[in-house]
Amino acid sequence: MSDHRPLLDAGNSSAHYGTSSASDSPTLSLLIEQNRPIAEKRLLRKLDLRVSFLILIYIMSCIDRSNVAVARLRGLEEDLGMTGNQFNTLISIFYMGYVLMQAPSNVFLDRIKRPSIYLSSCMAIWGAITVFMGASRTYHTALISRFFLGFVEAVFFPGAAFLLSRWYKRNELGLRMALFFCGNSISCAFGTLAASGILAGLGDALGFSAWRWLFFVEGALTIVVAVSAIWILPDFPSTPSVWLSPDEQTLAKRRMAEETSTTGDEHQGKPVEGFSGLVEALVDWRVWWLGGALCFLSASLSCSNFFPTLSATMGYSATISLLLCTPPWILGTATSFIVAWHSDATGERFWHVAGPLLVGVAGFIIAISTMNTAVRYLSLFLMTQAPVAYIVFVTWIMNTFSQSQSKRAAAIGLINSMGTFGNMGASYFWPSSWGPSYVNSYLISILTSVLCIAMCWAFKQHLARCNEAAEAEEQSLGLSKGFRFLL
Repeated sequence: MSDHRPLLDAGNSSAHYGTSSASDSPTLSLLIEQNRPIAEKRLLRKLDLRVSFLILIYIMSCIDRSNVAVARLRGLEEDLGMTGNQFNTLISIFYMGYVLMQAPSNVFLDRIKRPSIYLSSCMAIWGAITVFMGASRTYHTALISRFFLGFVEAVFFPGAAFLLSRWYKRNELGLRMALFFCGNSISCAFGTLAASGILAGLGDALGFSAWRWLFFVEGALTIVVAVSAIWILPDFPSTPSVWLSPDEQTLAKRRMAEETSTTGDEHQGKPVEGFSGLVEALVDWRVWWLGGALCFLSASLSCSNFFPTLSATMGYSATISLLLCTPPWILGTATSFIVAWHSDATGERFWHVAGPLLVGVAGFIIAISTMNTAVRYLSLFLMTQAPVAYIVFVTWIMNTFSQSQSKRAAAIGLINSMGTFGNMGASYFWPSSWGPSYVNSYLISILTSVLCIAMCWAFKQHLARCNEAAEAEEQSLGLSKGFRFLL
């Protein structure tokens, strides 16, 4: 058996903060055991209400990182004396800070009991940095602010993804990740609407430029949301919660113990020692392969960061261009739920990553082929279908490393960090000199999409071979069906 089990997982499944083996699972009361389906639905309803607050936090996160693209339309570059590629560097520097913090933060998060306080505190800090960004008088001050904004915001996405993986089963994660990630689409759709209102209503008030008010208002709102999050966000299932009854708390821990009990991992149930989860993730080639694929995926989605600029190529005013950004993202948000739900329902991952990327590629090709206003606007609708691939991809990561809690935390952080390099490079894919057609930019996006699909296909083939090896071993030894990777 030991010949094939390492194919299924190189990590261990720890008892660290409440995760345990099946033989050591929390005991449910007889009443809950007899009515478990009803009890689970009630637990999930309570949990979904709490977790839904992550959507609002993610909206604020995306708005705070992307508001420079909106501010660019209202004099940011002129006021800060920016020239050449300095705006692209301002975008890129955010991801330099972002890449440094993701993995260490998730390793730390796995070792604390109150992620609600940790995530909320970091959110308040990045809100304060956003306010300070609005007060910048020089390009270099803004550059430093953007670096630290990325450094602190890096805590949130991988941390929230890991938090979800501690509460939900594999067949429940895809839809919840879609709900969580819709914060990005909502921010793209309605963030520009809110920004246009702020820019129009507070322009030059109290002697501050309109783009400065954008940072002041959005940063202050972030701080307000952060304070509220302290009491709303859930902690881990092992942390006592006032919003769960003792039986519900036990059921939450039991669900996750059962989720890891089918791995057959010889290390299962042993406590985490030092940074064993991080070490296991670092030496697992799958982490690096998926990190490379996510790097190409992030690069292919870089048009999202420049969406107001792409909308402006149709020749309308700044306000109209911002308003035109909304309908494509509304459609993208709606279809993301359908794709994520179908991926969970079928247990299939690869085609739910490749399909949306191919739709995005179709949008890039259309944008290259014409400067017709109506057709280019149609291409924007197709481009907003691609980000759902990111949702399913991240869910696939958590499914693949689902057996070991500490390794999963480290893997999410490391893979997201490597994916961030795609965002850093992609910041230079859209220079103004390539506009208004941006043919070169779209060609690069097509190339990175194809490379991501190819790497995902190769990874799927590897997982299929692992599943076949496990099935053959179980049949030869007369064992019941164990863990299988989702393809």
